[in-house]
Amino acid sequence: MHKLGGIEAFVKVVQHASFSEAARALRISRSAASKLVMDLEQELGVQLLNRTTRSVAPTENGQIYYERCVVILAELEEADIAVTRLQAEPRGLLRVNGPMSFGTLRLGPVIADFMTRYPDVRVQLTLSDEQVDAVQEGFDVTLRIADLLSSSLIARRLTAVARVFCAAPAYIARHGRPTHPEALRDHACLTYGFLASGNQWVLIGEDGVHRVQPSWRLCANNAEILKQAALAGHGVALLPTFIAGDALERGDLVPVLDGYHAPDIALYAIYPPTRHLSQKVRLFIDFLVERIGADGAA
Repeated sequence: MHKLGGIEAFVKVVQHASFSEAARALRISRSAASKLVMDLEQELGVQLLNRTTRSVAPTENGQIYYERCVVILAELEEADIAVTRLQAEPRGLLRVNGPMSFGTLRLGPVIADFMTRYPDVRVQLTLSDEQVDAVQEGFDVTLRIADLLSSSLIARRLTAVARVFCAAPAYIARHGRPTHPEALRDHACLTYGFLASGNQWVLIGEDGVHRVQPSWRLCANNAEILKQAALAGHGVALLPTFIAGDALERGDLVPVLDGYHAPDIALYAIYPPTRHLSQKVRLFIDFLVERIGADGAA
């Protein structure tokens, strides 16, 4: 780097025929510019400039060196511009991991529109309901719906995810409608498995917080499977509204436990901490905020 500084100072001196003007262009002192050139000459073992009290000009060797250095500095500037352009115009491979149901129901159109806006980005999307090691698996961005635990990764909250306790009218006709969390102990429940909290359901109401270990009929790691079981009348389910919403609107599922709700969860974009977040990752996360966060709830 010191040699590069000397080259830049030498080129500026030749171009301006003045140490003072060269120093001004480089925004350094005249003495600093002079020292940079002298150190360069000492390293090369060649005098590059003829100096008088009134003028400065390259020697024969200096002229040859100057012509080569101008090319080198120009190529270096082009390299800087190329890298900056890559940063400004995202391109290359973006690896994304997301949950299965959210991916199939909500993420598809978002990915398609992102690809339209940034045609030089290739997206590799992997959908999975398993907890993955984003760093080890090499994902740039991992989307998760959760009450997020502490992590060495960086998480950006995109939007709230509403959930509802619900069951099919046929199930309620046979077993009655649960109205209190304790009543769940006498009902078949359809639970989301493989969570850090286990199968425990937490319900919040005016009478406080209730923690219930439901007697489950089906435990699955995919909410669409639970929805199908609920529609078939097999029990009470706790489902995200982006999955159960259409069935609730039609009346195929109905809310239960009025006056109680599950704790808030949210959709997060998770990515490894880096000093310089790549442009394609930053733009993808901003795009998710624009498209999904604007909805108010997933």
